[in-house]
Amino acid sequence: MSLPAYPVEAVPSPSGPPAPTPPGPATPAPVEARPGSTAARGHLFNGGTTARYRAVLADGVGRVARRAAGVERPFTGITPAELAPRVSGIDLDRPLDDTTAALDELDEVYLRDAVWFHHPRYLAHLNCPVVIPALLGEAVLTAVNSSLDTWDQSVGATLIERRLVDWTAERIGLGPAADGVFTSGGSQSNLQAMLLAREEASQAAPSPQARAELLPRLRVLTSTAGHFSVQKSAKLLGLSPDAVRTIPTDAQRRMIPAALRREIERCRRDGQMVMAVVATAGTTDFGSIDPLDEIAGICAAAGVWLHVDAAYGCGLLTSPTRRHLLDGIERADSVTVDYHKSFFQPVSSSALLVRDRRVLRHATYHADYLNPARMVEQRIPNQVDKSLQTTRRFDALKLWLTLRVMGPDQLGELFDEVVERAAGAWELISEDPRFEVVTKSPLSTVVFRYLPTGPGRGLADGANLYAREALAASGAALVASTTVDGRHFLKFTLLNPETTLDDVGHVVQLIAEHAGRYVHERTTADLACRVG
Repeated sequence: MSLPAYPVEAVPSPSGPPAPTPPGPATPAPVEARPGSTAARGHLFNGGTTARYRAVLADGVGRVARRAAGVERPFTGITPAELAPRVSGIDLDRPLDDTTAALDELDEVYLRDAVWFHHPRYLAHLNCPVVIPALLGEAVLTAVNSSLDTWDQSVGATLIERRLVDWTAERIGLGPAADGVFTSGGSQSNLQAMLLAREEASQAAPSPQARAELLPRLRVLTSTAGHFSVQKSAKLLGLSPDAVRTIPTDAQRRMIPAALRREIERCRRDGQMVMAVVATAGTTDFGSIDPLDEIAGICAAAGVWLHVDAAYGCGLLTSPTRRHLLDGIERADSVTVDYHKSFFQPVSSSALLVRDRRVLRHATYHADYLNPARMVEQRIPNQVDKSLQTTRRFDALKLWLTLRVMGPDQLGELFDEVVERAAGAWELISEDPRFEVVTKSPLSTVVFRYLPTGPGRGLADGANLYAREALAASGAALVASTTVDGRHFLKFTLLNPETTLDDVGHVVQLIAEHAGRYVHERTTADLACRVG
């Protein structure tokens, strides 16, 4: 007998009596006390172990809460050489047979030295503090352990993910034919977008032989400030080593449209096919946003796939004041969003959105044991038909609960706060004669460097690298580093609304002290050598 063919929007509700209310907190019975069962079975999560589940998780959550409440600095400064022997010395073949003991050990090898992104002086990478509704979602999804590949493993989870995909596509403005799927992160989203673009471009080839001849001629154009995953994706997709061509940027580190147009024309003259242009809405280093609308016009005129990597800038989709910075994104063929960057979600939570749902067929394979083709005719929604992954976590639940508890406006207000704080930080550093800054970001990064004066000016690169390392070793703050035009710079990435300008000013002063000490010691030593 075939399964009922219910449409996605009208799945029948389960019948029967309501589920019983879970019992209240109870002291878990010892594992060994379960009659007729081995000790190992006592660790399985099921209806008979719920009391133990509650107690064990409460202990773990309590420890994390106590650690978080007591954090005085984002990092302890521990080195790999110090921590590695502790971890490698643990005999994994000899269990502790006690949850409390295991958590005590975990505190020593992980929690005590963890990097805490919620601390206001964590200013390094695109790691955000997370909202509590999302943490609730994480707890629920891991216990139920749905797998978002087929309907019969996920049921309501599939519909929740699809609703969130529709919601995001609506925020972007991709139109009624849009679709998408959650992914592990921006790199995977970009990879799948490039796969779809490659397959769409390859349809121009009339035969397998012609396709093989086309593959080395495919080109991907992105800016010099674009994400490295574009180059990585090209390699994974079997494109030629020089397939990715970088387009120069202007003073604000945005792709120059005129240069893009020239490169598309040059590729065609040279017998190459541009399979995709990758514009960036929030570059990792500078937070720069390419002129999306103008780029979209160029791509439309040339018949080229436009992908927008908005892994960072997607937070603007909920901004009450800055949504216009993404104008033009609605014209993209595909878009990457990372909720775990600017929607304050735990890792991992990302998605790829496409304008035309039909292109997702390029990621579809049917397996008789999993998602046979007949299920499409029966309108059974299997997310594996759209995904590069098979087994996949229900990461969408975190965003779902966040929206249902907080709503998008509150998320947008939080993101606006960090953007405003970054603008204040840029002003603060640009007015400090000890530093030079790069471009002012429309998002929440600040790229700058300590610039010595006098005979120590040539030590700028070493001074900035030393300052970052010394700061990390102290644990007082964490900042990132990058290179700009071949020179070493430091970078603040602000994603914590709790970070104040006083925090920023304190870290800037620490950097100046560390860098100044480095320059003083080197110039003094150099002078001593010359005198000697």
